[in-house]
Amino acid sequence: MENHDKAQLQSFLKTLPPVEFCCVYGSSLHPNNPGSAKSTMVDCILGVSNPQQWHSENLTLNNDHYAAWMVLLGGARLITDVADEIGVGVHFNPFVSWDDKMFKYGVVRMHDLVQDILNWERFYLSGRLQKPVHVLLDNLDVTNVNSVNLRAAMSAALLLLPSKFTEEELYAKICSLSYMGDLRMLFAEDRNKVKKIVQGQFELFRSMYKPFIEEYETKELLRRSLSGNTQPIISQDGGLSAAQSLVSSLPPMVRSQMAMKLGEKKVLCDSGRVIQEIVIGSKDEAAKCMQTILQRKVMVSSARQAVSGLLAAGGITAMRYVGAKMSKAWKSWR
Repeated sequence: MENHDKAQLQSFLKTLPPVEFCCVYGSSLHPNNPGSAKSTMVDCILGVSNPQQWHSENLTLNNDHYAAWMVLLGGARLITDVADEIGVGVHFNPFVSWDDKMFKYGVVRMHDLVQDILNWERFYLSGRLQKPVHVLLDNLDVTNVNSVNLRAAMSAALLLLPSKFTEEELYAKICSLSYMGDLRMLFAEDRNKVKKIVQGQFELFRSMYKPFIEEYETKELLRRSLSGNTQPIISQDGGLSAAQSLVSSLPPMVRSQMAMKLGEKKVLCDSGRVIQEIVIGSKDEAAKCMQTILQRKVMVSSARQAVSGLLAAGGITAMRYVGAKMSKAWKSWR
């Protein structure tokens, strides 16, 4: 983001109640869609300690950001209940106009954000944070916590990738994890979305995942070799031991669900400790099992959040948002 855009967003944050965490994601980070362009909506995630209290304060400050029916029928409590009980814990206010700019901000409980990062419990915001974001405020060091999420995303992508691939293919696979099973991809998203995200933000992906590529090279799970192309070819170990290592880096909740499907066994590790290890017959078996689990998570979360989002936005705003999404999707299919 350019300095002007950062300053503008920081000024916008001052019109809202205090938050613990704020990051910008989406097309406003794309070099070909500079944040200064009026047509670009700036997407933000705001982490707060108590969403109901935060919305109560924000209703006093910015009543017009919310759907009228939610304000009239239940206020802050209804807003929070719809996000928690129907959605996945995030309330979005889209099409907020301020200083000649459009904003969409999602409000989430900090505890829920951290749990999704560490466990992929809902695999919603954790998926967003596997892609480039610009962090503006981070009082609780979420950026450091998110390194666990990035390592897990890389491990999941490697399980799904063949023995040889390019750096761009690696980032595309990481990017696609949170879209597997997403119902919106059927009718309301650009079919080339993953490709556009990776190609538009390639250097940002590289800076995010470089430490983990180097870590996996040190562990001899990966090997890079130069070719005639600008991008090196990456080779990975497809053996059972390497697959076990990748699986061990997945979030605890995903591993637990894989263990229920594939079984567990007790093994003695190098430290002399006895641990439970998932029984896998091959890398492909582990990949298929994990993919099924992630697709299910994404399908459920995307459906719940779509319903919650439509309710939260209100009739006219919801139609406007869905219309814009479907227009982009239609253009990509033509």
